[in-house]
Amino acid sequence: MRIILYFFLIIGALNLKAQNKIVVPDSLDRDSISYAGFPVTVYNKNLFYIKNSLGPLTAQERARLATEKIEELEKDLATKTDSILLDTTGGNANIIYNNIILVSITEADAKANQSTVNQLANNYQKAIVNIISKYRNENNIVEIAKRVGFGLLIILLLVLIIFYLNRYINRFKEWLSNNLTNKIDGIKIRNYELLSQESQLIFLRRTVNVVKYFVIIIIIYLTLPIIFRLFPWTKAWSDALINFILDPLKSILSSIINFIPNLISIIVIVMFFRYIIKGLGYLAGEIAIGKLKLNGFYPDWASPTFKIVKFVLYAFMVVVIWPKIPGSDSDVFKGVSVFLGLLVSFGSSSAIGNMVAGLVITYMRPFILQDRVKIGDVTGDVVEKSLLVTRLRTIKNEIVTIPNSAILSGNTINYTVMAKKEGCILHTTVTIGYDEPWRKIHDLLINAALACEGIDIKRKPFVLQTSLEDWYVAYQINAYTKRPEKSAVIYSNLHANIQDKFNEAGVEIMSSHYQTLRDGNKTTIPADYLADDYETPGFVVEKDKKENKK
Repeated sequence: MRIILYFFLIIGALNLKAQNKIVVPDSLDRDSISYAGFPVTVYNKNLFYIKNSLGPLTAQERARLATEKIEELEKDLATKTDSILLDTTGGNANIIYNNIILVSITEADAKANQSTVNQLANNYQKAIVNIISKYRNENNIVEIAKRVGFGLLIILLLVLIIFYLNRYINRFKEWLSNNLTNKIDGIKIRNYELLSQESQLIFLRRTVNVVKYFVIIIIIYLTLPIIFRLFPWTKAWSDALINFILDPLKSILSSIINFIPNLISIIVIVMFFRYIIKGLGYLAGEIAIGKLKLNGFYPDWASPTFKIVKFVLYAFMVVVIWPKIPGSDSDVFKGVSVFLGLLVSFGSSSAIGNMVAGLVITYMRPFILQDRVKIGDVTGDVVEKSLLVTRLRTIKNEIVTIPNSAILSGNTINYTVMAKKEGCILHTTVTIGYDEPWRKIHDLLINAALACEGIDIKRKPFVLQTSLEDWYVAYQINAYTKRPEKSAVIYSNLHANIQDKFNEAGVEIMSSHYQTLRDGNKTTIPADYLADDYETPGFVVEKDKKENKK
C-alpha cells in the first residue's frame, strides 16, 4: 500500500505541474497566436477567441477580463443562465448579466471570424450559457456523491487486483523454488562457475518481482485517468496522464514511419559496401596464398592492404549514411562527435604514431613473420606484426614487445633474408700466439666449421686475420648457414668443434703474454723459418766480482 500512496503523490505533483501549463500566461507571444487570437478559457475549455483590441484594451486583456467574469458567474450559485442576455443596441453587441458586460463583440471581431456581429454574439452567448450549465450539472452534490462512490469502487477493485496479483506471484515464486531446484545446474565456463544454482534461483525470483512491480505500476497508471475523469476539476490531470503515454508513442511511431525510407537506403548502402569488401577480401586471400600474383606486390602485403582498404570503405560508408540517421544533425550528436575527435586527438598521439610506423614498416618489408632479426639489443624470431607493435621470441623463449615507432627510428638486422638466398654468415674469433703457423690455424678453423651441424658445406668457410696484436693474432672463422634461427646452437657446436680440432693438433687456444724476462723463452717465429740448429736460449747468470773478493 505504501507503493500505491507514493505513486499517487508523485503523479499528483507531476499533474499539478502539467495542469499549470494549460493556462495561457499573460506574457504569451502575440506573434505566435495572432491568427487564432487569445482564448477565453473556462473550466479547462476554450469557449472562443478574441482577435482584436477594443479601445485601450488589447485582445489579450479582453480575453483575460472575459475569462475572469465568466468564472465568477460559474462560482456564484445564484447565477441564472436565463439572465445572460444579448444587447445589440448601438454599433457593438454586448453579452451582459445583471447590467455587467461579460464580453463585447465589434465589427472587427465579426470580420476576423468571417461572420456578422449578431451571429457571432449569439455563438458567444450560447457558449457561455452551456459552460455554466454544464458546470452546475457536474458540481451538484448528488452528482459528486455518485462520482465519489464510483471512484471508491474503482479504487477498491484496484486494491483487490493488486492483492491477488501479489498473492499469486508469491505462489509462483514458491513453485519456482520447489520445482527448479533439482532441474537446473550451475552455469560454468570451463572450471569457473559463472552462476551457481542458488544465484540463478535468486535471479529468477528478483526478475519476477521486477515484473510484478512493473505490472502494478501499469495498472495504477491506467486506473488513475479513469478516476480523474470522474471529477470536473481533475479532468486536466486525466488528459495529462494519457498524453504522457500517447505523446511519446505518437512521436516514436511517427519517427519510425518517417525513418523507413532512410532505413531502406541505409540497408542498400550497407549491403553494397559489404559485398564490395567481401570481393576484395577474396582477392586479398588469393594473393596471400600465392594463387594470384601481381608484379611488384608481395603476398605479405595482401592482409594489411585489405585492412586499410576495408577501413577506408567503412569510413566512407559511415559518411554516406550519417545524414540519414535520425538526430544526426542535432546538437547532441555534434557535441559527441567533437568530444570523440578531441579524445582521439589528445589521447592517442603515440598510438597514431605507432600505427603510421606500422604501415610504413609493412610496405618497407624489413622483415616478415618467422624471420630472425635483431632490433636494438633484442635478437629473436618475429612472431607477431600489428599496426601498433611487433613481438619477438628470443632464444630464451621470451616474448619482447617493441613499439613500431621505435623500430622505424632505429636499425633492424635481418638474418633470414640472405639466409634464404646465399646463406647467412656466422663468425667467431680466436686469438693464437705468433708461435703457431697461421696456415695451420686456418685449416683447423675451417675443418671445425665444416664438421659443425647446420653449416652449409656447399660454400666453403673462410678465415680472416682481423688484427695483429703485440702477443697474438686474431683469427675470425666465417661459415655460411641457411638456418639463422638455430644460430645459438650452431655457435655452441662451432666453439666445441674448434676446441676439439685444436686439442687434436696440440695447439693451445691461448694468447701468450710476455714479461721483461725474455732470454729464457723460445722465439715466437714459426719453426719453418728457424735454422735447423736453433736452440732455445737459456738464462745468462752472472756473479758479481766484488762479492767474490769479499
